[in-house]
Amino acid sequence: MTAVDVILPCLDEAAAIPWVLARLPEGYRAIVVDNGSSDGSAQIAADLGATVVAEPRRGFGSACHAGLTAATAPVVCFCDCDASLNLELLPTVAGPVLDGAADLVLGRRRPTTAGAWPLHARAGNLALSRMIRRRTGLRLHDLGPMRAARREDLLALGLTDRRSGYPLEMVVKAADAGWRVAETDVPYLPRTGRSKVTGTWTGTWHAVRDMRAVLR
Repeated sequence: MTAVDVILPCLDEAAAIPWVLARLPEGYRAIVVDNGSSDGSAQIAADLGATVVAEPRRGFGSACHAGLTAATAPVVCFCDCDASLNLELLPTVAGPVLDGAADLVLGRRRPTTAGAWPLHARAGNLALSRMIRRRTGLRLHDLGPMRAARREDLLALGLTDRRSGYPLEMVVKAADAGWRVAETDVPYLPRTGRSKVTGTWTGTWHAVRDMRAVLR
């Protein structure tokens, strides 16, 4: 049985998928959740050996939760499918969960170049980190998209957000449940293509708005 399933939400990432999947560690299974792509992303992922799940309901949370539901491994990882994070780093993130040393591990993004993480995205992330600290007491520096936890435990949290607030809801409910939450540094690369969320100030604001709703 696969030890770790890797959930990769995907919306028009045809250019990035080959690079992403080529770096999948041995023993990890890729579950690419196609969220309505029009560029052939799903077929490319399937041709490269990934398990592909179709989720027609738009929303980052919808894609993530569809992947979580489809997963069967005891431990799951989440990661963006835009080539901004190297899947070869997954054992570093999943290791503490597999070993029983942590319940949720987040990859703290460390930009490799000045353009890897736009200013407006960093500002939004800083604001969220402060809100998380006030709400939960967790001293996190980043709401990292690369993360790992046990599948059954995640399902038991009863996550309901299906938009940009899904990653935050996961952290907040994990903290409320007394989970051991940890961070580990991961290099952050310039993404392939334009972000649907943080590519603009408007997209970043909408994400922060969704997450503030979760905190309320």
